[in-house]
Amino acid sequence: MPVTPNDAATVIIVRPATGRPGGGFEVLMALRNRNSSFVPGSFVFPGGRVERGDRCARMKRLVDDAGRAALGEGKEGGGDAELDAAIRIAAIRETFEEVGLLYAFRRGESSLVSFEAPGLLERFRRYGEMLRSKGMTLADMLEREDLVLDLGKLYFFSHWITPELLPRRFDTRFFVALAPPGQEALHDGDEMTTHRWVTPREALDEYHRNIIHMVVPTVVTLEELGRFDTIEEVIASVEGKRVTGILTRIVITEGVVEEYAPDGRIFRHTLPPQ
Repeated sequence: MPVTPNDAATVIIVRPATGRPGGGFEVLMALRNRNSSFVPGSFVFPGGRVERGDRCARMKRLVDDAGRAALGEGKEGGGDAELDAAIRIAAIRETFEEVGLLYAFRRGESSLVSFEAPGLLERFRRYGEMLRSKGMTLADMLEREDLVLDLGKLYFFSHWITPELLPRRFDTRFFVALAPPGQEALHDGDEMTTHRWVTPREALDEYHRNIIHMVVPTVVTLEELGRFDTIEEVIASVEGKRVTGILTRIVITEGVVEEYAPDGRIFRHTLPPQ
């Protein structure tokens, strides 16, 4: 009997490729710890599973009203607007915990919070440490700083479900988001041991040359992103996009993993050593 997948969220963070020949855009990727129990040693987009606190009534007071109103269709939650909101809350929380970027603004303001003021970056880094150690909750931090989450900054891009053969499974919604101005990515050093900004083409080239390891949803997402020249085109592509869950199939033989994608391609790889 296959394990029931947990609801989860991933954020594809993009920014203009300033200073690069030809322009374009970059995506933020982070390297999962080689001792991780899920896709160890793989470059991924930040994200994780929906937790109980992401669904609690307290969080409802800490979400932008305009952003919540736009979630009425419940696209990510299969028609469940409350699950839709929880998935986006989890996406923002996990992004902050893993790479230090926060999609929130102070009450009465409209711009995302900036960490450029003296002392703010260090304060929010400590918040991140406390969230990861469960010494405080996201709601605690938001209330202390008088912040609300901006769910509208996330654009629903794709939906992947972990293959049935695996012992840990996730029902993951992928979002695209612009990198918050006035903030810098900082990997947590635990779940994520490093981070980098790369173009989709660069990441795919390194994957095909076996320089880095990535799982199939990441590879296919980068391939799709690589069809666009600008961030504006990426964002525009989600308008009216019909997103359905993608479930791949895997076969493991003598240490070699074969993953069968919906388009018929077979991805063969070995998991990196732990």
